[in-house]
Amino acid sequence: MTVPRPRRVATDADWVGTAAEALPDDADRGVLVGRIWDPSAGGPSPVAVRDGQVIDLSHRFATVRDICELPDPAATVAELDGTRVGDFAELLANTGAASRDLSRPWLLAPVDLQALKAAGVTFPVSMIERVIEERARGDLALAADIRHRMLADVGVDLHHLEPGSAEADRLKRLLVAEGMWSQYLEVGIGPDAEIFTKGQVLSAVGTAVPVGVLAASTWNNPEPEVTLIVQSTGRIVGATLGNDVNLRDIEGRSALLLPLAKDNNASCALGPLIRFFDDRFGMDQVRQLEVSLEVRGVDGFHLEAVSEMTQMSRDPEDLVRQLIGPHHHYPDGAALMLGTMFAPIQDRDRPGEGFTHKIDDVVRISCPALGTLVNRVRHAEECEPWHFGVRDLMGNLVRRGLL
Repeated sequence: MTVPRPRRVATDADWVGTAAEALPDDADRGVLVGRIWDPSAGGPSPVAVRDGQVIDLSHRFATVRDICELPDPAATVAELDGTRVGDFAELLANTGAASRDLSRPWLLAPVDLQALKAAGVTFPVSMIERVIEERARGDLALAADIRHRMLADVGVDLHHLEPGSAEADRLKRLLVAEGMWSQYLEVGIGPDAEIFTKGQVLSAVGTAVPVGVLAASTWNNPEPEVTLIVQSTGRIVGATLGNDVNLRDIEGRSALLLPLAKDNNASCALGPLIRFFDDRFGMDQVRQLEVSLEVRGVDGFHLEAVSEMTQMSRDPEDLVRQLIGPHHHYPDGAALMLGTMFAPIQDRDRPGEGFTHKIDDVVRISCPALGTLVNRVRHAEECEPWHFGVRDLMGNLVRRGLL
């Protein structure tokens, strides 16, 4: 039985939440790894979180990437000892503090050298419903008629429609005849998935820090997603939570603007920690996860939604095969965001205008098995600049004698 997490109000003193909320409900039974900024080392260090304590692993592994490439990351980390850095609660509080103590460590995104990738339109039911609603122009009776004709022609429940199948091809022909086909439905039910670069290596932000939307964007939203941790071999070794922040107005102008809509300063949030696969948690559990989204604004706005992994049209392992294989290699592995069924249509200001972020919105993405990723919305132009790149990391590790 899943115990609902307590709701928290978006105030300056309270928005980050507690360590109990950030960690998985069964944290004592999971193998959890993340990254911290260590001021004494002048750079990042991989850490394990056990019994609420943060343990430095840098004496054995210079990067999280190195841990992820192990034959059995969970078993190896479970047996590692290291220097205690402090309480997870202390690091979390310092991460989200308005005036961070720069002499004390804080949390970072839990990946480092992995490519940041994302899959889109992996929940075609919601995509098809949006096309139907647009076609019907708000007429529920007409929408029901269009839906009935689509289902009669396809002969399959849309919830079980397999992309690239004969049924999907029949649906495609029907949509073309109805004048409703789009490039988004092509990747939603066609044979090839949409997989794109979400951000550059080391550019992801973690929990308890701002996420960024461009100041010029007037229609945008969070995208709560499960994120797989994939080895260079294509083997999946763990999972974390992600926010694939999206600028809907910019992508809506042209799909060719996807990089501008998706890859901006602080637009990719991951965390709080990676949970490695073991005999308690693996792909079978990932396929059954429910990811909850909560948005609270300083204007009193409140939105809640749930994204159910069981509603995905493509199996996560199929997405990984399309990401990495003989056609494409990632020598440092990848973090792959799996997409969301969240389609924000709840009106925020005026009827018919739907949802868009406002500055200082608090976004909480949570799942009992993975914890809670919480971020506050800012303009990307005002988020902390991303300066620490691969060259800086390598130089820091050499100076510390870790390479």
